[in-house]
Amino acid sequence: MIGRVVEIAGDSRYLHKERGFLVVSHRGAEQGRVPLDDIAALICNAHGLVYSNNLLVALVERGCPIVLCGKNHMPAGIICAVDSHHRQGARLDAQAAASLPTKKRLWQELIRKKLGMQAATLGAYGLPEPPLRALIPKVTSGDARNMEGVGARRYWRLLFGHHFRREQDGEGINAMLNYGYTVLRATVARHLLATGLHPGMPLHHANDANALRLVDDVMEPFRPLVDAQVRQLADLGRYDVDTPNKRELSLMMARGIQTEEGLSPVSVAIERLCVSLAQVFEKQRKHLALPYDRAESVSAWLGNRASFGNSWSDNGADETLPPITEEE
Repeated sequence: MIGRVVEIAGDSRYLHKERGFLVVSHRGAEQGRVPLDDIAALICNAHGLVYSNNLLVALVERGCPIVLCGKNHMPAGIICAVDSHHRQGARLDAQAAASLPTKKRLWQELIRKKLGMQAATLGAYGLPEPPLRALIPKVTSGDARNMEGVGARRYWRLLFGHHFRREQDGEGINAMLNYGYTVLRATVARHLLATGLHPGMPLHHANDANALRLVDDVMEPFRPLVDAQVRQLADLGRYDVDTPNKRELSLMMARGIQTEEGLSPVSVAIERLCVSLAQVFEKQRKHLALPYDRAESVSAWLGNRASFGNSWSDNGADETLPPITEEE
């Protein structure tokens, strides 16, 4: 089942568990309730919230991450389960033992796919893809030449205009991007933990203060889907992080993304990527399961609200590219 991303945005709410439900109350009056088993992630984005311990335990026992947001809708912390897979010990050992060349090769795969998804997002809006596509074959092991950064400078100006600057503390489009990435980050954290991997043991991200570095690694190929959704909202003149826009951004994970074999919800695509990463660490496979990076795929996803299939492409590499390398 594809769970729901639930956000608490009203101030001074009391959240507690009652007979298998998350119940939200305000000044003694019930505001709403959601079955605990239906919740994929809980985003707490308000002031003065109070939580019962029983609720928090029930959520993490179900593998549901609890995201605590600070200013500009950025996550300040995430509460996650500590034991979430029957082979967690073995997978943690394999993750810790992964060689540097393996990590660099995996980062190369992720960045190539991110650039491909950025190009596909541009193409979905009738914008030129070659400025991003041209960078893909230049991504070496570990992206030593920082093609990701080169691509970002081209991409943001093409997608949102020459005057746009990506700013963590910005308003409007920047704030909507922050919120969308928070939803994405929570979804990736849930599936990484369910796979038995440690979210703090990264492939590439190296911020010592970040306990979710692997989450930030794995979410890279899916960021352009958030960008595509925010562009769609901006084209409609919707620039505020309000309830309707947050609803659209929360529903992204349940919408079908096209693959070579059909459609798959984004949340399922993320799950399969996480499983494939664990399998690479355990030397059961060579490459990651990654989405189909074509403009028609992103375009269909933007207009897609249901109609899911179970198929997913395990081949994340484009055959026209130079081979994925272990070393530079």
